[in-house]
Amino acid sequence: MFKNFIVGLALVLVVACGSKPRVNLEEEGLILKPTTQHEIIAKEVAGLLETFSYKRVPMNDSISKIVFNNLLEAVDQGRNYFLQSDIDDFQKYKNSISQDYKNGDLSAAFYIFNVYTQRYLESMEYALTQVDAPHDFNVAETYTNYREKLNWFKDEAEWKNQWRKRVKYDLLNLKLTSTSKIDDSAKHVETLRKRYENIISQAKKTNANDAFQLVMTALTDAVDPHTTYYNPSFAQAFNEGMSNTLEGIGARLQMDNEMVTIKEIIAGGPAFKDKTLHIEDKIIAVAQGEKGEFEDIVGWRIDAAVGKIKGPKGTIVRLKIIPSGQELTAQPKIVTLTRDKIVIEEESAKRETKTIKGPDGNTYKVGVITLPKFYIDFEALRKRDPNYKSTTRDVRLLLDSLKQDKVDAVVLDLRNNGGGSLQEAIELTGLFIDQGPVVQVKDTRNRIEINSDKEAGTSWDGPFGVIINRFSASASEIFAGAIQDYGRGVILGSQSYGKGTVQSAIEMSRVISPTSKLLLKAAGEKDEDTPNGAPEYGQINITLGKFYRVNGSSTQHKGVSPDVSFPTQFSAEKFGESSEPSALPWDQIKPTTFTKVADLTAINKTLNAAHESRMKKSPEYEFLLEDIATFNKLDSVPQVSLKEADLKKERDDNKTKNRARINKELELRGLPLWKEGEPQPKTSFDYILDESLNVMADFIHGGTIKIKN
Repeated sequence: MFKNFIVGLALVLVVACGSKPRVNLEEEGLILKPTTQHEIIAKEVAGLLETFSYKRVPMNDSISKIVFNNLLEAVDQGRNYFLQSDIDDFQKYKNSISQDYKNGDLSAAFYIFNVYTQRYLESMEYALTQVDAPHDFNVAETYTNYREKLNWFKDEAEWKNQWRKRVKYDLLNLKLTSTSKIDDSAKHVETLRKRYENIISQAKKTNANDAFQLVMTALTDAVDPHTTYYNPSFAQAFNEGMSNTLEGIGARLQMDNEMVTIKEIIAGGPAFKDKTLHIEDKIIAVAQGEKGEFEDIVGWRIDAAVGKIKGPKGTIVRLKIIPSGQELTAQPKIVTLTRDKIVIEEESAKRETKTIKGPDGNTYKVGVITLPKFYIDFEALRKRDPNYKSTTRDVRLLLDSLKQDKVDAVVLDLRNNGGGSLQEAIELTGLFIDQGPVVQVKDTRNRIEINSDKEAGTSWDGPFGVIINRFSASASEIFAGAIQDYGRGVILGSQSYGKGTVQSAIEMSRVISPTSKLLLKAAGEKDEDTPNGAPEYGQINITLGKFYRVNGSSTQHKGVSPDVSFPTQFSAEKFGESSEPSALPWDQIKPTTFTKVADLTAINKTLNAAHESRMKKSPEYEFLLEDIATFNKLDSVPQVSLKEADLKKERDDNKTKNRARINKELELRGLPLWKEGEPQPKTSFDYILDESLNVMADFIHGGTIKIKN
């Protein structure tokens, strides 16, 4: 997930569009050139990808085409800047750009980047000319904001028309989302002018290191989505992020089509606890404190936007949010959060006891353990602290307390658990099985290592369920896959992420040859942007292995499929490993020897039948399907009306529909309804968990398992 944040950061550092040159990059000192260090690092990274990575991809014509397309998508994903003539000009690099990297030649990549900067600045300068131009909001015309599936601009006239409409759309959006009772047209014009001027100012701060990060990501992404080169600054940011100490709202942000978009909710942070923000929500404005004015951040560099959102522990930040799946003209939602420090202790496993009525009319108690990640305090372990903190130790204690509560079943919630410690995934599995292999790992030499739980006995031998979703990844998939293969419990939810690869972080100073280091010294270049303590030449996180389940199936690409499935808005085509063109494929190896606890095939069929019967009658299930439909409506190429009356009607209809939907949920729960003029209530009802508890009640009633200690 963090790599997406890095790509977004590099991406928004520039952003372009265009026509004939109206901005002279050379006069303004904006033409970026690679340094000797950049060229040497590019050569060394290309060599590592060919000879050392799990894939060992040769730098040839085939990979060049992928690198080329990655680079175009990275700088102009929405196809709002380049003309077709630019794309035609770039074609001469299409079959040779990876070979250029291998030779330490970044001139082609930087040329594309500079043309992009040119186009971007021209687009913003043209947009400024349209801010004060007359716009007729009574004309029936449409605007397409997301152009990824359309062709590049055929000529300057088409580009100009798009940007005229973009300005009109932005002005109309500001007008419709305003809460003022008076005509604020002049204020909206000024807001938009400041937005574009700020974007231009930020774009001009882009430096060669920013460009280098982006062009290197285009290379590594062509080989493997989890192999990434980080320049020194980004390497330090990545390593600090892995240290589990962050201050702010607790979310990973990425720039999508000039919108700051939430890509991950970090366990233990304010956003995680508040449950108001969701993945793919867009942040359009930020305000400091309870009374500060909102500051528009549309189109900002991601680092500048993060600077406004992040802040000291205990301070308040207010965010203006467009919920996932909704147009920018939708009524923004205001979310107030108190910033906090997110540390490993706050990501610990937690438990609660739920009661559920079974199909026999009896009431059952189910213990729910929520596990945001697989953690271990390596430093305390290294110091031989007998009370060191780890996932397995914490969950064992929680299971003991649940047994004292006399629960009838246990559910482990791994939704949005992106992984963590492999050893903890193995040891945690051991709390539910009595010894045996858990995962197989194949390295670059095709050697297979079997990792097993060696501790006798179990901590819980009763009915067990595991909930996963599309963002359950890596160690989560190893655990869920083992539980499923052993027949130890029922897996509920939706298909997991499919990350079945192993990475190692290597500092580039370890692989750059002595000769290359002499060249760098002779060049006399000094990178003023390298922070103290950062890896001198950056680092590469490179894929060196692959995970396999005990049944021989890889978790790579396919992930883990649940025994009892729930629909999800996060499709395999758009999210997860299978959405990555360069992802390693799924494959199989020989199964290892293991003894199943039980065969749940028959009872899983029974559980599914009861589950599907309930879903057909459940209003909450209908709500879930509505959410999925809303989220996925932007899969096509939507056109937004620029006629004020039509757009206002659509927005008001959506607002009415949203209020009615929320009130239906509140009514179902016996809660007060949301009245006009009141702030929107929090409706973080968890239908997936509620129905999972119903499934567990069926499991208890219809057939349970006991394993021998």
